[in-house]
Amino acid sequence: MSRRERTLHQSWPAGSPEAQRALVPRDDLVEELVASSDGRATAFTQDEGPFTIYERTVSTSAERVDESIRYRILIPWFGWLFAFPVRNTLRHRPHDDSVPWWSPPDRLTERNVATLGLLAVASMAAAFANTLFTQTASFAADGFGIDERAQGVGGVIVRLGVVIAIPFALLADRRGRRQIIVITAWLAPLWCALGAIAPNFWVLVGTQTIGRPIGLALALLIGVVAAEEMPRSSRAYALSVLALAGGLGAGVAVGALRLADIGPEGWRLVYLLSLIWLFPAYSLTRHLPETHRFEQRHEIAPPLNRRRFTIISIVAISANIFVAPASFFQNRYLDDVRGYTGGGIALFTLCTATPASLGLIVGGRIADMVGRRAVLLICMPTSTLLIVGTFSSAGSTMWLLAVLGGLLAGAAYPAFTVYRTELFPTGNRGRANGFITALSLAGSSVGLLLVGALVHRGWSYGESMLVVGFGQLLAATIAYVAYPETAHLELEQINPQDALPTQR
Repeated sequence: MSRRERTLHQSWPAGSPEAQRALVPRDDLVEELVASSDGRATAFTQDEGPFTIYERTVSTSAERVDESIRYRILIPWFGWLFAFPVRNTLRHRPHDDSVPWWSPPDRLTERNVATLGLLAVASMAAAFANTLFTQTASFAADGFGIDERAQGVGGVIVRLGVVIAIPFALLADRRGRRQIIVITAWLAPLWCALGAIAPNFWVLVGTQTIGRPIGLALALLIGVVAAEEMPRSSRAYALSVLALAGGLGAGVAVGALRLADIGPEGWRLVYLLSLIWLFPAYSLTRHLPETHRFEQRHEIAPPLNRRRFTIISIVAISANIFVAPASFFQNRYLDDVRGYTGGGIALFTLCTATPASLGLIVGGRIADMVGRRAVLLICMPTSTLLIVGTFSSAGSTMWLLAVLGGLLAGAAYPAFTVYRTELFPTGNRGRANGFITALSLAGSSVGLLLVGALVHRGWSYGESMLVVGFGQLLAATIAYVAYPETAHLELEQINPQDALPTQR
């Protein structure tokens, strides 16, 4: 967590447009104007915003106007990534004071920024745990002499372990989000690392049946904290940032597949790499705060809204019938059908998935500024068709379809995910998300078994993916028709129970 204070100096000729703008208060940053003793300097300080230190001093003379900005912003783990965008924005003030494209629609506070940075690195750890078995299963299966059908069964068993995530979600509603996030952040990498010493495929499945659900519990609670801490018009944006960080964590697992090329046992090193996520766990232990909404929650959890729960569950199940096998069998398809090596698979995955980061940011902003439902209706069906096409093509066509499909899937993700946290009150937000996650994994198990059985019977991967793709189309239709629009609303407006006096 960098605590470095930075200073920015610039000057302009007196009377120039830039000099005139420098003397105008910046609405998002000014608290007071303080004249110097000679009347030639003005200091602007932050009213409310993301900086822990902010002071802008403008000195004027007959010839020049000089501006000096002293600032510090604490973004845990990712401060280096935002150093240039923040400095560039301070240097080149927009004429209309519009927010830069990379920032959220709302003005974040110092606490918002710090919390989002911690949640982002936790998302990396959770995504690594959730991706690990999916990416390495085909290599481990080859090493243990396991065929596609048994590999699919192993994938289903690992996903059925999601029931382990439910107690963590329930405890988060009773004991607090912070405590359970810290516990899962330590446990997930430790359990995942046990896969490195598995003596056979089924012991490997057993270790990941515990490790992966703990990672899932961590991921769903990260989403809960983001919804409870972020401003009303930036919740989808926050989830897009977290998904982007999760993509980096998954990318670590994918990039580590080069280790599988070392030899038949090389895949074990990927599991050993899980231990690097103990460092973020330590950071979360020290710095992650409890959400203010949980601290003010009702003592008695309100009844679960059954209609909302049923609709979101159906959408989650239907979508995962396609999403899970499309991800799980991609490596097998590239290995068996296209003859890619571990390094080749890693290159394909990173090159085609990286552009999806742009989709995440753009999709999150559109979902916050325009609305969630339109994003889902357009992006989910189109991305499904494109991804199905990647399993029926080769060469540059396969790469292009994968890039476009990932881009649109990334755009849909923030709008798709944010509803799980928005449509439930604080008292049962964790519980609802735990059960929805479990049910969505049931949908993924159906998809995995179906695709595994179809491929085993001689169906092509493209034909098999087209069959399960109808689940994604159904999910998009139900979401557009049945979901309410929640953009620009406070959680208390969406869930009036949270606006009632605290029950004791």
